[in-house]
Amino acid sequence: MNYSKKDIPVLFEADCCVCGGGTAGVPAAVMAARGGSGTIIVEKGVSVGGAQTRALVLPFMPTFVEGSDTPIITEIKKRMLDEGIDMDDKVTAFGWFNPEKIAYIYDKMLQEAGVKILYNADLIDAVTEDKKIRYVIVNTIEGLVAIKAGVFIDCTGDAVLARISGVKTEKGFEKTGNNQPMSFRFEMGGIDLDRLYEYTRSINDNWCATKPPYFEIALARHRDIKYPLEPLFVAGFERGELTEEDIEYFQAFTITGKPGCMSMNCPEIPVKFKATRAADLSDAIVYARSMIHRISKFVIKNIPGFEKAYISREASMIGARESFRIVGKYQMTENDYHERRKFDDAVAKTAWYIDAHGEKVGEYLAKGEYYEIPYRALITNEIDNLIVAGRCISATFILQASMRIQPTCMSLGEAAGAAAAYSKKRGIAVNAIEWDKVENDIKAYKK
Repeated sequence: MNYSKKDIPVLFEADCCVCGGGTAGVPAAVMAARGGSGTIIVEKGVSVGGAQTRALVLPFMPTFVEGSDTPIITEIKKRMLDEGIDMDDKVTAFGWFNPEKIAYIYDKMLQEAGVKILYNADLIDAVTEDKKIRYVIVNTIEGLVAIKAGVFIDCTGDAVLARISGVKTEKGFEKTGNNQPMSFRFEMGGIDLDRLYEYTRSINDNWCATKPPYFEIALARHRDIKYPLEPLFVAGFERGELTEEDIEYFQAFTITGKPGCMSMNCPEIPVKFKATRAADLSDAIVYARSMIHRISKFVIKNIPGFEKAYISREASMIGARESFRIVGKYQMTENDYHERRKFDDAVAKTAWYIDAHGEKVGEYLAKGEYYEIPYRALITNEIDNLIVAGRCISATFILQASMRIQPTCMSLGEAAGAAAAYSKKRGIAVNAIEWDKVENDIKAYKK
């Protein structure tokens, strides 16, 4: 099917256009703007933050690398504290946050940096010429409009801009074709957290090292390992209250600044639903919503502390752990992880384990060990003015399972924004930049 070509108005022109206002997109836009680039960020929802604010993925998982917090991450923690939210529980390495507060903070950071935010804008297409993206086409309330920019940063999480621009991508586990299973998170309010904490201790469930207001309840059965909650959940299955799929992954975290509320890191949607198929994504949401209501009814009936609880919020975005990944100038592999590889053009470092849901793989690095992610994994051979940041950088399925956590994606976004600003100042294509020179250049405006 063909559709006729149309005259499309140019709504904005900028030095840098960030597509996707998620975990990587906000740091990318802020750093590009602070570095002197006129910047616009295009977001299909009504808040930036992506997985943090719309998929309700909290708290931050840790990189386990001392001193790995970038200036933007440090600034976010300070701003959260100014808003009355302490992200540090003083025991674990988690970064506890409040989705509504962080969305507000992100808006402020973008505005203060001079970034134009374009909400309710879906990325549709790209116009390329001579190995460069000239325009992106987005759908807005005004219809189709174009945005012109010198540098484009793909922070869509799904490599959308890269794919429509002709960049080679991969998807799923190379051995099976399966994506990591998705989640459809929700929040519950009205929980007696102290009663819940005492219950977990009464069944010798010592998974969580902290007490409310920083508290986690986790796991009945996962990857063939049985946990203290497993008998309760199996009994629920035998009574017809749960399915086997409901039991496989159960987890919930308290939400700072929301007394009596927990963010439910479940249900985990069966792997048969692919994160790279439009019909599967829709079917997965319907399927997961029924799981949400089974799980919530079960915990209200059976877990002390949940007696008066209720569903208070449902995610406005499905939580995809992995979908499409670019094939960049350097493709990271599990060997980079196993060998703790370091790079001259490193833009991030992490020691998070190989966290591949749906696959029986995993390895933990010893304390003090880590690997690095090179700038070359963010750039492509096909497009000279495109940088990719976030979970869709150039990596194999297994390596991506380690680097996909939020602090790492934020670091990648920050690096992408800095590179975009450097490209504009120096007149060098982003896929020809020498990263050590960018590092020296950005010291003057890192906040």
